[in-house]
Amino acid sequence: MSLNELKVRLSNIHNLDKIGSLLGWDQQVNMPPGGTAASAEQLATLATFIHDLFTSDATGKLIQSAEAEVNGANYDSIDASLVRVARRNYDREIKVPTELEAEIQRTTALAHEIWVEARATNDFSKFQPELEKIYDLVRRKAEYLGYKEEIYDALLDLYEPGMTTAEVRRLFGELRQELVPLVAAIAENQDAVDDSILHQDYPIDKQREFGEMVVQKFGFDFQRGLQDLAVHPFCTSFSCDDVRITTRFNADWLSPALFGTMHEAGHGLYEQGSARELDDSILGGGTSLGVHESQSRMWENVIGRSRPFWQHFYPDLQKTFPDALKGVDVESFYKSINASKPSLIRVEADEVTYNLHIMIRFELETAVLNNKLAIRDLPDAWNATTEDYLGITPPDNALGILQDVHWSGGVMGYFPTYALGNLLSIQFYDKAIAAHPEIPEETGRGEFGTLLNWLRENIHRHGSKYESMELVQRVTGEKIQTKSFMNYLRTKYSDIYGL
Repeated sequence: MSLNELKVRLSNIHNLDKIGSLLGWDQQVNMPPGGTAASAEQLATLATFIHDLFTSDATGKLIQSAEAEVNGANYDSIDASLVRVARRNYDREIKVPTELEAEIQRTTALAHEIWVEARATNDFSKFQPELEKIYDLVRRKAEYLGYKEEIYDALLDLYEPGMTTAEVRRLFGELRQELVPLVAAIAENQDAVDDSILHQDYPIDKQREFGEMVVQKFGFDFQRGLQDLAVHPFCTSFSCDDVRITTRFNADWLSPALFGTMHEAGHGLYEQGSARELDDSILGGGTSLGVHESQSRMWENVIGRSRPFWQHFYPDLQKTFPDALKGVDVESFYKSINASKPSLIRVEADEVTYNLHIMIRFELETAVLNNKLAIRDLPDAWNATTEDYLGITPPDNALGILQDVHWSGGVMGYFPTYALGNLLSIQFYDKAIAAHPEIPEETGRGEFGTLLNWLRENIHRHGSKYESMELVQRVTGEKIQTKSFMNYLRTKYSDIYGL
């Protein structure tokens, strides 16, 4: 049967792709700087082999024959879903020349280490030539992929299938209209919250111990996952039984590692919850980066920064850091971890201002891709847009244009998925609460099984069987929208700041 042959072929391709992911993990976590050039060639060779294998005539014929075999099968079945997703991916990938994919892999592998050095030395000029190459390659890829309206559509579709630049602009416009007055109102009441208690001596070993204890309570299985260190935190998986997260620590600031661990564990829970029968196939793992981000932001913010959560965990935190938190009550701590004020670093931004960071990147990416902004002018444009959106100006490039790893990896079109994930985190959570009103009370007891089981049943187990917006409609009964998220923010921050 062609279907069985297709499954074997796609499984082999999937496993080769995961080998590439393992090389990527090694590059960011373990590899010595001197290994960059060799790693780049290995990744390029692998990318060439995978692309040739997947886009071959043999694969196309197997997909065509398998489509006939599953004709009439249940849409939700694994076989029908596998063939459907294979067709979508195949039709997209055959448009892109193998040599271009290899060059992208080679260039971005080399660029990562150059970005690390440029960020460490605050020198954009070191990274600029590489970024020019990357944008040129990405623009060429987008032209091969094709688009109806804007070049950005082709790239956005790689990370959020079906989403368009126009729709992102509409959603961002709605958010901006609501966020700007909320940010202004909070600014007038800044004295209501003091977050200085977070900037004290917090021993790194204790931070790691507490953070891993928390995410284990969430349900992250350390027999099937681990945490390590990276310059820019991320999550990757090689199967539902091998899911790896990273974080970075600051000895005199509690929040980045603690909430970063929760965030990446949210991604990890999604990967560990993908149905085992989907493992070793293109259906395993999350369906899109927006849905993936909804899981990380839910565990980090909706749960991890909630009042019920800290009513349970704060006594343990005080015991872990008795000197730093001596005399600090749980309500003061709750407000401190939810303090809202414009800041320079996206991954450390609060819930109110976070989406503004994404809008900055979206505006700059689209400007560069549309040839309205030169790479050499990006640092100044970054600073000006940051001043416009957040009212602050980065003092240097390390805190500005060089702070994110994504452009070194050639993942333009990715950033909007962070904001989409914020919106979806509340839409999904609201549905979970409607089904199980006891979830906040259970959170106050340090119990997360009901929420995790709901997420597993409705989102995680499906892997990538459904496109993201299709899944959203199935789970919530509506399209992605901004209303639920803004209601959540207004309610939470009006309480914290007495608005």
